[in-house]
Amino acid sequence: MRSATIRVDDAQLRRRKLLGTVMLGVFVAATLSALGVLAILVGDTIRDGAGWLDWNFIQDLPSRRPDRAGIWPALVGTIWIMILTAAFTFPVGVGAAIYLEEFGGRGRLSRIIEINISNLAGVPSIVYGLLGLAVFVELAGMGPSVLAGALTMTLLVLPVVIIASREAIRAVPDSLRQASLGLGATRLQTVWSHVLPAAMPGILTGTILALSRAIGETAPLIVVGAATYITFTPDGPGDRFTVLPMQIFDWISRPQADFHAIAAAGIIVLLILLLTMNLAAIMLRNYFRKNQNW
Repeated sequence: MRSATIRVDDAQLRRRKLLGTVMLGVFVAATLSALGVLAILVGDTIRDGAGWLDWNFIQDLPSRRPDRAGIWPALVGTIWIMILTAAFTFPVGVGAAIYLEEFGGRGRLSRIIEINISNLAGVPSIVYGLLGLAVFVELAGMGPSVLAGALTMTLLVLPVVIIASREAIRAVPDSLRQASLGLGATRLQTVWSHVLPAAMPGILTGTILALSRAIGETAPLIVVGAATYITFTPDGPGDRFTVLPMQIFDWISRPQADFHAIAAAGIIVLLILLLTMNLAAIMLRNYFRKNQNW
């Protein structure tokens, strides 16, 4: 009887191993297919746009003639939006994560906040655009400005930053907290001097990746009134603006083939900016990990 049970168990184990091997092959094939399609798209974009990518293209203003069109106002507007979004998102997102993980406990208020954060993380970006239009553009009287766009993008990425920061804080060993508290430090001192530095690599990585998502968003900024064609650079938070995705969309929607080529060049600039942000996340994470003493 025992021998029959062992044979049955061996047969089930072989079937599970076979199923695991098959599923691994399916997942690897799906991943390679997606990477292959991505490589083809990137290669096609580089082929079409590399010839138009030079310093004049970077520093010139948009034009109705493709040979004179540049991307400078959109690039400056994108940088303005990202800087202000990061300035608003980081302290609010990290502060909310610290409260929920270290001080909020498991009370009703914390549960309500957690549920709302989870729900907001799945809201379509166009909804945030409508909210930004109603609150920042109309109610607050900011108009279609850089500040209104940055605050709208802050609402978009804030749930992601809070979730990523909470996971980074949760990953800090509890023994580090207990050691600090045992030496007489207060809870706030423990969080500020021990927990937060230890969690900073994950917090920065999550924040920059969330900003990387925001850099490619167009729908919320269209709703709040970002322009598709401007011939000036924004000098402050109250100015009108455009961003790289909207400028690229403006070019790609035109019938001339040359505008499609400079749209590809704009995509290359956007990819370079995106890769630079991801590289900064990796460098910051490695820097803080090297300085950890636990």
